[in-house]
Amino acid sequence: MGWQKLFVASATVAIASTLVWDSTAQATDLSYSKMYVFGDSLSDSGNIFNSSPQQFPTYYFNGRFSNGPNWVDYLAQDLGLTPTTFITQQGTPLPFPQIPTQSVNFAFGGATTGLDNTIAQIAPGLQQQVQAYIGGLLTTNQTADPNALYILWAGANDYLPTESTWFTPPTTANQTINNISFALNSLLNAGAKQIAVANLPSLGQLPLTFGTQDETRLNNLAQAHNLALGQTINSLSQSYNAKIVSLNFASLFADAVNNPGNYNFTNVTQGCLLVQCQNPDQFLFWDFIHPTTEGHKLLAKEAYSALRTSVPEPGEELGLLLLGVLGAASIYKRKKSLDSLALSGKIVSD
Repeated sequence: MGWQKLFVASATVAIASTLVWDSTAQATDLSYSKMYVFGDSLSDSGNIFNSSPQQFPTYYFNGRFSNGPNWVDYLAQDLGLTPTTFITQQGTPLPFPQIPTQSVNFAFGGATTGLDNTIAQIAPGLQQQVQAYIGGLLTTNQTADPNALYILWAGANDYLPTESTWFTPPTTANQTINNISFALNSLLNAGAKQIAVANLPSLGQLPLTFGTQDETRLNNLAQAHNLALGQTINSLSQSYNAKIVSLNFASLFADAVNNPGNYNFTNVTQGCLLVQCQNPDQFLFWDFIHPTTEGHKLLAKEAYSALRTSVPEPGEELGLLLLGVLGAASIYKRKKSLDSLALSGKIVSD
């Protein structure tokens, strides 16, 4: 291809891309058709509550494991979405045909990344949650909505001490990461294109574990988990050409614990519920392991920021296109000068 043709082709691609960018400029603010959530009590908006005859947990807000809305509630509000719980208030699962047509929160308190649930033996783990969604797709002969946001946060229940008699926490992160990878592969194979995956805070810094003999071991497990999870996310993003956004909740928790004043916290080591506090907004934790609603607000803000960062700003997109055009023009101009010199005999052309 001649240099003139190369420049014209480059400019044409740039102009075409600019037209595509211009037509979607208003959509660069976060916009998802629906929202599907998979995980444990940190994201559960009422599934374990609705499925429990005793309406567990008590002393919590509307079935959340906190004193107010959790981070999924806040993030959904920011995105203009309203996920329903998978388990209805009547205690029954949503009929499969309804699942792909609406936002659904499948997260269950007590869920591990595998098939087990540490709260109730019959309650689902992460794998059953994902398969419930995919089962709904198969029932209606659909693929996953590529414009929906899929959220996955699980793993803490795999490692933390448990009173469960049917589940034994693993001593390494290997199986947990394999479970998460399997869940992500299932969603990606079904057609999901936009997934947010959260890592784990230092599990030895929770009110349940801080200062115990498990502190160092759990911190090391969380660190190994997060390292392997990051590698898994990078690998799957490339393999499926999908956008998998990492939510670095580990760093946020660490900063809140180390610099509580920056977040208006006065207590980051005890659960507010456990000391009968009068000012829960100044506590990071509501109980032994779950954040207060103020803590959840921070998680939602971090998640929204990470999702926004993954979407190029219109100016950035246009700047890259203009650089492409200017770069092609510069190459063409330099080549033309070299051709003139070659013709004049001042240099020898290749």
